[in-house]
Order: sequence, then structure tokens, then C-alpha cells
Amino acid sequence: MSSEEVEEVVKATFDTVVDTVAKGDTIAIIGFGKFERRDRRARQGRNPKTQESISIPATVTPGFTPGKAFKDTVKAKHK
Repeated sequence: MSSEEVEEVVKATFDTVVDTVAKGDTIAIIGFGKFERRDRRARQGRNPKTQESISIPATVTPGFTPGKAFKDTVKAKHK
């Protein structure tokens, strides 16, 4: 497989992950991890400069939870 073909496959894979998570679905790759959309509720915060109370609106953000095999490999390489 040429490097151009590999690049196309990787780009298509990432595009699929992004599109799927953006729709609200979850992608789980066994042994690697889970990509998902996470909803953050609206809340009150504080401006660190002025100490003024501010309202932070609800939003969505992408999330990733590493799988056990991924975490175990990282821990083993860290030693």
C-alpha cells in the first residue's frame, strides 16, 4: 500500500469518527477506546479577573475513553 493510499484510509477513518460522533452516536474500537459526544449542562462560573458571576451556556464536546488494552500498554511503557 502506498503512503498516499494509507493517508486516504486514515483520513476517511477520522472523517467517519468525527461525523458519527457529531451526530450523537458512539464509536467503540475494541482494545483502543470509545469516542462519544458529551453534553455539558449550563452552569454558573466566575470571571477570574473581575470575580463577576457569569452564565456558561450548555454545550457539546467530543469525548474519548481509552480501552483497557490501551491503558495497560501505556502503563507498561511508562515503567
